[in-house]
Amino acid sequence: MKHWTLGAFGATALGLGAAGVIWLPGLTTVSYTANVVSPAQQERQAEALSSSEPDSITEVDNRPIVKHVPLPKAVKAIYMTSCVVGTPSFREKLVTLANETEVNSIVIDIKDFSGTLSFPPEHEEWQSAWQEARCGTRDMRDFVTSLHEAGLFIIGRITVFQDPFYTSRHPELAVKKADGVTVWKDYKGLSFIDVGSKPYWDHLVMLAVDSYNVGFDELNFDYVRYPSDGPMSDISFTQSQSYPDDDDKQANLEAFFKYLNERLDDESLYAAYKHENTGRDTATPWTSADLFGMTTTNYDDLSIGQVQDRAAPYFDFIAPMVYPSHYPDSFLGLGDPNLYPYKVVNYAMQSGVDRMIASTTPMQGFLHTPIYTTNASGTKEFTGRYEKPVYTADKFRTWIQDFDYGGDYDAADVRAEIQASYDAGVNSWMIWASSNIYTRAALLGPSE
Repeated sequence: MKHWTLGAFGATALGLGAAGVIWLPGLTTVSYTANVVSPAQQERQAEALSSSEPDSITEVDNRPIVKHVPLPKAVKAIYMTSCVVGTPSFREKLVTLANETEVNSIVIDIKDFSGTLSFPPEHEEWQSAWQEARCGTRDMRDFVTSLHEAGLFIIGRITVFQDPFYTSRHPELAVKKADGVTVWKDYKGLSFIDVGSKPYWDHLVMLAVDSYNVGFDELNFDYVRYPSDGPMSDISFTQSQSYPDDDDKQANLEAFFKYLNERLDDESLYAAYKHENTGRDTATPWTSADLFGMTTTNYDDLSIGQVQDRAAPYFDFIAPMVYPSHYPDSFLGLGDPNLYPYKVVNYAMQSGVDRMIASTTPMQGFLHTPIYTTNASGTKEFTGRYEKPVYTADKFRTWIQDFDYGGDYDAADVRAEIQASYDAGVNSWMIWASSNIYTRAALLGPSE
């Protein structure tokens, strides 16, 4: 996911996510000054205040208070890298963009492809990931508070199994080469934690707790998958379990989803702080998971373990990365998919919605029940389908492409993707540009 044009913001560098590593100097200690309140801010503040939780006067509670912003009816988000959040002048431009447009949410890196953190954690086990951070800011709590005061919903992005920092310290939990000893790396030189590494699951829960207590309203989990784009013939997963009656990759990944969901739903984990104005009955974070775009149309796991039907039960939202540039020329027989952003996004999201609302699936899963018929001789026969939980289109968020990879994406293209999502019944979206430079003309005003 690359975007090499710096555009109107005149940024000094790019903060690349999974696409690569480009550094920004001196990005660990910053201060923050709030903007003048704009009409968009006033509108969001009013909405947030209208749903505030009543104060309790029945008991004394001396815990530090974390005030949240309730989930918008439709999330409209832009993405901010860990390097940009540590650069006051750059991040201010994104806040201004949100204030002047329909954007009501911001996705901020908590842990990126490097495995290091963007803010100082409270758990000791995560301190080194901050102390050796690639980029970040010491004032994350204050910055998030200022965004909340502007009425913005804040989502923290956590890159999960792609983690060269942790694998360098715990090689025993890493994906290995075929010899079962040497740490495997993809073509970018990045290593992965084995999905089945349960000690890492608990390590990740600690980070989730610290992130929610800092003030993030939602936690977005990316790279929730087995690795790809590397020497796949020379790879082994020594921590993953064997599931004789199931697909090993799919089952191990679903086991992680299940564990994460159960742990993050435990309010006692966050009890060191008093969480107010959450907009929900519990003081727990919203959760979302990023999946490959083709999970909405494929009935396999793309060799990475990801299956839409097996992820949906464990997160509040599923966010497919339906970037047109990431589809093959053969997709829908269109030729170059970059020339058809509306068709690609609309078809992909409509296919995903159809699967969400369906009551059956051909995909196995922990929560899926096999469907049998009885033949003439009275013998039960498996139909090849399973009953599954049913969801609505509101379970989805669409990742929108706003970067020039394989094509030149302008305002008309980005807006076409957004409309394609709407026409599929999906009203929430998040725009990805690893450069953090967004096409302003593709966004409506706050009152439109």
